[in-house]
Amino acid sequence: MSESTPNFAPLGLLKALAHESRLKILGLTAQKPHSVQELAQGCGLTEPTVSHHLALLREEGLVTLRADGTTHWYSLNAQTLQSFAKALLSRDAVAGYAGAPTGPGYDARVIKGYLLPDGRLKSFPASRKKRRVFCAWFARMFDETRLYKEAEVNEVIARHHNDCETFRREMVGYRMMARTRKGIYRRLPETEWVEN
Repeated sequence: MSESTPNFAPLGLLKALAHESRLKILGLTAQKPHSVQELAQGCGLTEPTVSHHLALLREEGLVTLRADGTTHWYSLNAQTLQSFAKALLSRDAVAGYAGAPTGPGYDARVIKGYLLPDGRLKSFPASRKKRRVFCAWFARMFDETRLYKEAEVNEVIARHHNDCETFRREMVGYRMMARTRKGIYRRLPETEWVEN
């Protein structure tokens, strides 16, 4: 990575900043350029340890290196820090940390991506997020006003996938369905459904 190219991967930059010694190194390099020896003395660390921290900071574009003969001078790259702070704290950037949006549009895309023309799932959704979409899809097939035997719940799920037990258990976990000790199920109102 070139010295002038900022890296705006939030996780990498936050990890680089989340260390007391690296913050101290940044503080010293913000005052004036420092050599590894000067930084080691200023931080009370060994030169190899400072070199390790500097390598991480350079990788994230937070410090620049200027060679002067055999001495290397390190300075804070204020442009990266300012750009990162601006990008990190913008509304769009913060919203993006949540990942792909969820909701009716997301649910419809997940269902469309998994359903075969005969209405069966082409595979078992590996992620809990996608399985929850199908748990909600299955739960909406049941009437809130009646009770169901476990065999009836299995029959509805089995029309679309063979793993009735997992979907049944997760629907109960998401409070989409309630199960009595006698193995009777009822659909709960959507206002009671939980995300996790």
